[in-house]
Amino acid sequence: MKRANAGAYWLPLSLLLALLLGLLPLPDAIAPLRPYFLGLVLVYWLLETPDRIGMGAAFVVGLIGDLAFGTLIGEQALRLTVLAFIVQRFRARLRFFPLWQQSLAVFALLANDRVIAAVARLAIGEGMPRWTFWLSPLLALPLWPWLVLLFDTLRMRARERRP
Repeated sequence: MKRANAGAYWLPLSLLLALLLGLLPLPDAIAPLRPYFLGLVLVYWLLETPDRIGMGAAFVVGLIGDLAFGTLIGEQALRLTVLAFIVQRFRARLRFFPLWQQSLAVFALLANDRVIAAVARLAIGEGMPRWTFWLSPLLALPLWPWLVLLFDTLRMRARERRP
């Protein structure tokens, strides 16, 4: 395997893990606090390896998420595609922000994702979501630096192991 492809399995594995974390049952009291793991992982890979993942992959991952979570078909696909578009558009800036500023940017991206989800739910007649619906991006704010450090460490170890 080439050095450029070292750790190529981390991308699909991390997306699968994010999907599984989204399916993990939580008590009703803390379920609204669950960060949007698919969005967080997708943002990381879009920033780090934009040549390996893009809007098409975001759409496919979103459709898989729609099927897995039982949401309206296309809702998560739309949300992740919009997220991917924004990240790709501003990647040059986001990539070189300090980690704390990246966290704020990811918070803004996930808050925008919540707006899109709320509009989609309003469009199908579900009504306005409860206030707890908006708490998820707040938990992603402190989670982002840890996610970046974990994935960077895993990617660097994979590179060191390859000849």
